[in-house]
Amino acid sequence: MARKEKVTRVIDGDTFRTKSRRHAVRLANVDAPERGRPGAAAATKRLRDLIGRKMVSIETVARDAYGRAVANVKVDHTSVNKALQPKKRK
Repeated sequence: MARKEKVTRVIDGDTFRTKSRRHAVRLANVDAPERGRPGAAAATKRLRDLIGRKMVSIETVARDAYGRAVANVKVDHTSVNKALQPKKRK
């Protein structure tokens, strides 16, 4: 079941924090470059533009080794996970 939560901080291109969680949330099926790697700043900005300081719907599908929720996330009925996946070439 999805929970509505307010995003308080975007950590990188696939991880963020909310006001009500102790651990960060990681987007399921999204693999953004880690901080310090080429493309990381652009990926972080993209996620911040999509969800920064907004209410999001979080549906946890798993937990990772760090205790983070791995989740499908929506903002305004739009899948953030799908929006951040690379476009398929024809």
